[in-house]
Amino acid sequence: MTTSHDATLRARTEDLAEALEIAGPRLDGVTRRRVETAVEGVRQRLDLGVDHTVVALAGGTGSGKSSLFNKIARLSFADVGVKRPTTARVTACSWSSGADALLDWIGVERERRITQSGDLDAAVHGDLSGLVLLDLPDHDSVEPAHREVVDRVLPMVDLLIWVVDPQKYADDALHSGYLREQVGSESSMVVLLNQVDTVPDGQRENLESDLSRLLHDDGLDGVWVQGVSARTGEGIERVYDLLEEVCARRSVAAGRAAAELDAAARALLEQTPAEVPWHMDSAVERELGALVDATGLDAVARQVGAAVRNGYGMPEFPPPDRDAIGLSRSRWLTRAGAALRPGWQRALAESVAGADQLRTAVAEALRAISLDTRGPASARLLQRSAWVALGVAVLLAVAGALALTGVLDLGSPWPQVLLAAAAVAGVTGAVLLVTRAAMRRSLARQRERAVATAGRAALERVLAEGLGTPTQRLLVEHRRVRELATSARDLPHARPLTGSLRLPTADEVGASSTARSTGEDRASARV
Repeated sequence: MTTSHDATLRARTEDLAEALEIAGPRLDGVTRRRVETAVEGVRQRLDLGVDHTVVALAGGTGSGKSSLFNKIARLSFADVGVKRPTTARVTACSWSSGADALLDWIGVERERRITQSGDLDAAVHGDLSGLVLLDLPDHDSVEPAHREVVDRVLPMVDLLIWVVDPQKYADDALHSGYLREQVGSESSMVVLLNQVDTVPDGQRENLESDLSRLLHDDGLDGVWVQGVSARTGEGIERVYDLLEEVCARRSVAAGRAAAELDAAARALLEQTPAEVPWHMDSAVERELGALVDATGLDAVARQVGAAVRNGYGMPEFPPPDRDAIGLSRSRWLTRAGAALRPGWQRALAESVAGADQLRTAVAEALRAISLDTRGPASARLLQRSAWVALGVAVLLAVAGALALTGVLDLGSPWPQVLLAAAAVAGVTGAVLLVTRAAMRRSLARQRERAVATAGRAALERVLAEGLGTPTQRLLVEHRRVRELATSARDLPHARPLTGSLRLPTADEVGASSTARSTGEDRASARV
């Protein structure tokens, strides 16, 4: 084959395996087992080599199937004549190396295998690399082992070529025992009417028409019927064209492996159905207010401000409300897990901190906040200075009053000077007291804001560390599982046709004689 489905399938398999490892127990049991089975099964199938195109020649005794095998392989390798009815051995010719594991699985003995030179053959027949051509035992043999071999190999076949002869093409054992069971597989089946060289020219068309009618009666419509002769080589060129075309398509093994991976990936995507619209900052912000209320943060901040203004008081944080913390956690899980499947929701609940852990973390975070109720550093000096100024004002006012009444014998203008000085001292004292009060109020507002800000920052950290980071980690893994499962799917633009090549009917072949002229030119060139 020109492209390696093996490498693509291995990459898809490992993507699915990585997704399974990340998702782990978050998946339900059915999905987990389905994905595990798909990964393991495809890995085993890859070991057999899915880049090989398996084409099997099947037919009854005397059909000339083995002679046709030798003609296609350009060898005298398969058993012919009297040996055929007594052997259940499969003969194989492969057009590339690396098919040993597949042939071991099929049960082809080592001495019944031969490898063609793909480079040499390509010069004559086009690209047949990866082709494995099998000559199966006769299906109508009296030996049960022969049919067992045929039945075991058929499911792995990309193209099944039934070889019939002019004498026994209507044999009921073929039609009832095999062909009618192949309904639905018309696109991966061809019927070759061998030994047409023994049939008069005027009867060939009637034979092929009768064979097509029998296939139609079997429920097989559109199966390509081709007359060939292993002895003269008639029709063999068209068989080579067919093999070349089949080799360009994905093999049954690759198709089935791809389908298994696709089904497992879809099941995995059902467990991770959509991108979760979640951002930590907005999630923390939504729950912060509730946590502020549960801790009484704003009330404590106001108490600190009052203590600074009044010069007394010892505020402290009360124990966080247990029920409020639990309710906050529940709301978080509901919002973050709304788009998750139950397994992922359980994992989310297990990954985030519990209500008691959150309560302890909140209490420890708030205890670390400074509740400083001290006043301004200059408040005491201002207060003393104010009282001194007011005391001096009183003394000066008394002295001035006594001087005005004559109790003190002071000449003019001393009484007026003393009263004026008393007024100045009184105003100074009042100004100092007002300044002290203003400084306390300003400092109280600052301390109140600082406590509220520090408390909110502490609560944000608790939410982020206890709830946000575990949630983010789980959702990142959820997203990664989705990405890997999507990567493991068989994308529509890269999907070949399911099953094998849809081959033309006999009528379509007749209508395309122009297209076939190239094949006839190759035949004449080979002669």
